Amino acid sequence: MNQIVRPDSMARIVTKELADAFIAEQVKEIREQVGEKKVLLALSGGVDSSVVAALLIKAIGKQLVCVHVNHGLMRKGESEQVIEVFGKELDANLVYVDATDRFLDLLKGEADPEKKRKIIGGEFIKVFDEEASKLSGISFLAQGTIYPDILESDGVEAHHNVGGLPEDMQFELVEPVKLLYKDEVRVVGEALGLPRNMVYRQPFPGPGLGVRCLGAITRDRLHALREADAILREEFDNCGLAGKVWQYFIAVPDFKSVGVKNGKRYEGWPAIIRAVNTTDAMTATIEEIPYEILHRITDRITHEVDGINRVLLDLTPKPIGTIEWE
Repeated sequence: MNQIVRPDSMARIVTKELADAFIAEQVKEIREQVGEKKVLLALSGGVDSSVVAALLIKAIGKQLVCVHVNHGLMRKGESEQVIEVFGKELDANLVYVDATDRFLDLLKGEADPEKKRKIIGGEFIKVFDEEASKLSGISFLAQGTIYPDILESDGVEAHHNVGGLPEDMQFELVEPVKLLYKDEVRVVGEALGLPRNMVYRQPFPGPGLGVRCLGAITRDRLHALREADAILREEFDNCGLAGKVWQYFIAVPDFKSVGVKNGKRYEGWPAIIRAVNTTDAMTATIEEIPYEILHRITDRITHEVDGINRVLLDLTPKPIGTIEWE
């Protein structure tokens, strides 16, 4: 297959006017490609899949079927936002699957990071395939492929088959943002009216909080991680750091230390803050967080999150440390 090349004549989408023109062009192309047939999309709630979903809803409405699988490892409020934005505001044909128990039961006792990744990735495909097999008349598979994905894969596109359907059935791909860079996708997302906090959501690994709840995942530690991470994100929003830092999150390891609460000793987990800047994710530098903000984050996490009694700051650049802990 020939490598897909972005035309030299294609202007960088940096304004709403350019985004509107791109949207109009894609709506026309999508309608011509799809006709009256149905399209299936795995809607994660991330930037790329959300923009593709909004674009397809504008083009073909209920002919798009969005499947959102909540694996129980999402950040606080993310699945709820997908339901609110796509299920209610955009009136999408949305299939929501809460598979939390299914994923966490499979992950119980597994501490190896690579095995955790394989369990989460493999089970996600199974759940998505099961939901897809319940649907009829699906002819297309939409994907949030963007231009860097094509460059990294040397232009090779994979044609997907959804499990539960005949093995020889190949879905034609619908990839409306495949010639766009991430910053352009965000401009298009804003022009489509998606919430700003969804459009500018930071990168999030496929296994989600599964690789930030370090070691064997337990429900109580996962809950503490989710709450602490929400506080970090809220405080970064409040102080303006959210727009300056490429990726910031909490990791919670599987060990405890002694602390003091209400005049009594008790054991709790540490919350580790990671905040990095990068242009290509190959190297990363540490964002300097003012101590005033660190003190406020520490105070909130240790007082508002059950089970956490220390807050630590990771000062390691990449290399030598990777961005994620696992």
